[in-house]
Amino acid sequence: MKLGIYPQLAINSIQKNKRLYTPYILTCSGMIMMFYIMAFLANGKAIENMLGAEFIYLVLNLGCIVIGVFSLIFLFYTNSFLIRRRKKEFGLYNILGMGKPNLAIVLICESVIITIISLAIGLFFGILFSKFAELVMVNILKLDADFSFRIEWSAVKITVMLFAAIFLLLLINTLRQIRLSEPIEMLRSENTGEKPPKSNVLLAVLGVAILAGAYYIAVTIKEPLTALLLFFVAVVMVIAATYMLFITGSVSVCKALQKNKNYYYKTNHFVSTSSMIYRMKRNGAGLASICILCTMVLVMISSTTCLYTGAENSINSSYPRDILVEAVSSQISKLENTQPIIEENALQAAEDAKLTPQNILNYCCAQYIVKTDGNKINSHNDYADCELAFIVSTDDYNRITDNQESLADDEVMIYRSKNKKFKESEIIIENTNTYKVKKVLPEFITNNIDGMNVLSSLYIVVNDVESFIKPVEKLADFKGDRAITFRQYYGYNLDCEDKEQLEIFKQLSSAINTIADNNDLRSLQCHSRADERAGFYDLFGSLFFLGILLGIVFIFAAVLIIYYKQISEGYEDQSRFEIMQKVGMDKKEIRKSINSQVLTVFFLPLAMSAVHLGFAFPMIYKMLILFGITDLKFLILITLACFALFALFYILVYKITSKAYYSIVINAKKE
Repeated sequence: MKLGIYPQLAINSIQKNKRLYTPYILTCSGMIMMFYIMAFLANGKAIENMLGAEFIYLVLNLGCIVIGVFSLIFLFYTNSFLIRRRKKEFGLYNILGMGKPNLAIVLICESVIITIISLAIGLFFGILFSKFAELVMVNILKLDADFSFRIEWSAVKITVMLFAAIFLLLLINTLRQIRLSEPIEMLRSENTGEKPPKSNVLLAVLGVAILAGAYYIAVTIKEPLTALLLFFVAVVMVIAATYMLFITGSVSVCKALQKNKNYYYKTNHFVSTSSMIYRMKRNGAGLASICILCTMVLVMISSTTCLYTGAENSINSSYPRDILVEAVSSQISKLENTQPIIEENALQAAEDAKLTPQNILNYCCAQYIVKTDGNKINSHNDYADCELAFIVSTDDYNRITDNQESLADDEVMIYRSKNKKFKESEIIIENTNTYKVKKVLPEFITNNIDGMNVLSSLYIVVNDVESFIKPVEKLADFKGDRAITFRQYYGYNLDCEDKEQLEIFKQLSSAINTIADNNDLRSLQCHSRADERAGFYDLFGSLFFLGILLGIVFIFAAVLIIYYKQISEGYEDQSRFEIMQKVGMDKKEIRKSINSQVLTVFFLPLAMSAVHLGFAFPMIYKMLILFGITDLKFLILITLACFALFALFYILVYKITSKAYYSIVINAKKE
């Protein structure tokens, strides 16, 4: 054969199979576009001079890795649909005299054409939308925008190299399958189908057990740190169990429908149920993939949206004052010496800026790690299942809350954070001293330690701090240091813009450094809400932006799996529906049968993803607590809104793909 005929055959094959190749090329182009945009941002200079740029670049590079790995896996998955559909054509070429080496040249030409088209479209739109993505990211991070347009050639190079390698691997895999297949086998590939699968009870039971274990982990975890450590374990368990249950469960569901005579022996159910039974292994795997992708999209979008929209509440929770100075020492006497100096410098910084401090916060407390068992409170050397105890004097409590409480030496008042109510009428400290609980406080001032909500906080208001802490004064923590420390907080609010607040913060920080050098303290730090706000938006904004991009990628993948599933099954069912039309089934009955088939399996992934999301919700909430997001109602509303929007999009995809399936089977003769 002349060499010039091979490219022509490749072009004709792509055009003839445009219903399969058009979405495939668009998918490849979309993946290339998303990867280039992520690489463009990861290699760009829009944020290099901002505070926290290193973390944002880390997040963006992580996004590049995720999209790159996912592109490899997903394009292999979608390419398998093409190969399955094209094998009949390859077998026909082979029987008509085209040897496998000649067929390999045609496939190489096809691969080169698709690679060039995909890279050209993907890079064109990637470059076109890269500036838009950068402006969105800059807006999310609350930075000043730069409207100059540029092409990041290093990102172009990385993108071309990665996807050229992926397309090469896809070609090698295709050539391997053709080489190992016989012509007759390829001709009959579409008609072979799958044998009626047997319900694997052991696999189903194992899937239920693994899923129950994952759900149990998600709903029983109490501490945020534990949730963070076990989250990925639970994710792997859910993915494995979902595949097991969809593959085995879908078989059981279809067989149960087949045994139900009232359901099975109806025109619109008979054909659809019979068709599904003979491809349940592949069907189950596809539905499981859709379910996992839907769950990933919902978890990412809802959690990152909640993080970003709740950033301001998180900042206010973690930093209760615009300016806050925190001094830490192992001896309370050292804090008593430095407190007047800190107060003087803090007031002077505000006075220099011609501002009046408002809502002044000034109190001292003793702090150590405890474990609470009923009414027994003992020091604890591990961060697992523990709380931070803050011991505050009655005088300090009355001053900062503007109350007039009084306590006897054997009485205490208690406040417990994170919605954990203290229900005991008395407490026993280190199994020695017993105190009556005079009052359980409804709230208390937050600070930048318990405000982070990593651990539950236990505030104990006492008449005499020094006598209360005597049982733990000589105890050591897990590092060998003194278990109990003393903390002095001094802070205030300012009626000014963030820019002025930052100037005061810089002046006070400079003075604080001098105080720390001249005093033997464990630490002395100055915090500014305006300064921390930038860091919060860097963290939450970058995660939100990454969640949006990865959400788009995974939605794109779920849609394409659904589309190819419908198209490939449509071609497989052409002959069946053609026969049914010959024996009297009209178009209306065919449409009912198609709707029955699609509805039976199509909404299972969405329903299952809703169940996954529901059980994952407690764990997601615990992890968001680590970021200072404590508004449970807000998170529920965000999650429900995300699910509702996604469900509407899913229904739209269902309408489009079911229409494509119907057009294939109803026009069987034309095909």
